[in-house]
Amino acid sequence: MSELIGTLKAAIRTIPDYPKPGILFRDITTLLGQPRAFRRAIDELVHPYAGDGIAKIAGIEARGFILGGAIAHQLSAGFVPIRKKGKLPHETVRIAYSLEYGVDEMEMHKDAITPGERVLLVDDLVATGGTAEGAVKLLKQMGAEVVAACFVIDLPDLGGRKKIEDLGVPVRRLISYEGH
Repeated sequence: MSELIGTLKAAIRTIPDYPKPGILFRDITTLLGQPRAFRRAIDELVHPYAGDGIAKIAGIEARGFILGGAIAHQLSAGFVPIRKKGKLPHETVRIAYSLEYGVDEMEMHKDAITPGERVLLVDDLVATGGTAEGAVKLLKQMGAEVVAACFVIDLPDLGGRKKIEDLGVPVRRLISYEGH
């Protein structure tokens, strides 16, 4: 496991003071650009769910689309995009969720999930957990059985993982960074 952590952390760029002073932004685009690291991350996210009857992967805009598409392919599952309000062309369902400084809305197509389908939620990083918490609630509202929420990175000091687990959804993350 320590070899995995080293591989992933070496592939992730840290950008100080972005998007505002004091923040260390964890940029996975460098990981995505390194075939070995990208493949390793996907394999590690897929492994616990292989053969587990996952019907759909729900990816949160935008990096969750990249990771989620690769995971869906590996699990022979469908892919469901969860997007910011107003970006999907067909009839949608929507939920408001909390951001660090306010509220936003996300949505998915109304016909994307069949009640009872086993779904994995995927994004690159969990920080305060507001977006992922909203996505879990939206999926459950549509009748999905949310098997787990999967992330490459967890920022445990910000408490997001606990918010998701408090909704009864296990969280899988590959690496953690202290701080924010």
